Amino acid sequence: MYEDIKVIFDRDPAAANIFEVLIYQGLWAVWIHRFAHLLYKLHIPFIPRLISQIMRILTLIEIHPGAQVGRRFFIDHGNGTVIGATTVIGHDVTIYQGVTLGGTGKERGKRHPTIGNNVVIGAGAIVLGNITIGDNARIGAGAVVTKDVPPDTTVVGNPSWILKQEGRRLDPLEHGALPDPIHRAIDDLNNRIKALEEKVK
Repeated sequence: MYEDIKVIFDRDPAAANIFEVLIYQGLWAVWIHRFAHLLYKLHIPFIPRLISQIMRILTLIEIHPGAQVGRRFFIDHGNGTVIGATTVIGHDVTIYQGVTLGGTGKERGKRHPTIGNNVVIGAGAIVLGNITIGDNARIGAGAVVTKDVPPDTTVVGNPSWILKQEGRRLDPLEHGALPDPIHRAIDDLNNRIKALEEKVK
């Protein structure tokens, strides 16, 4: 519990004092989920799912009791966050509001994502299916990810593009520094058109 509180101070510049942190909906969603997950692992019927549904109403964050969550997991804001039953989340993961870690069908078994350590998932991102997001990956706001993401990469766009960062690691809050592949491609086309125009002249 100490780690869960400390990580909020470390990652959220708006966290002014302990009293404010203790009313964070993401904090309570994680704490209650840990209890519900314990009951789920003990094969206690109905109660774990009831707890998760009550927390969904109270926090607007839905975490299935079967999901496995690592240490220092931080949900910032959290409204509209959905985490499916077979999701596995590593340590030091940060996700923002509106994130979905979901499945892609009615198949049984592992059908939700596995999120590595030190991953950041931006607001409104959708990660679907039994895929793996590698350690230190960054998923930009609004990205739709349906394929594996290698470690130490950045994913943006819909459908998602996987891009390597050039020589530096992104801070978890540096959403404004995420690359824009579409804008880059348009710039490249404009430069080629200008070069062709110069040749024609």
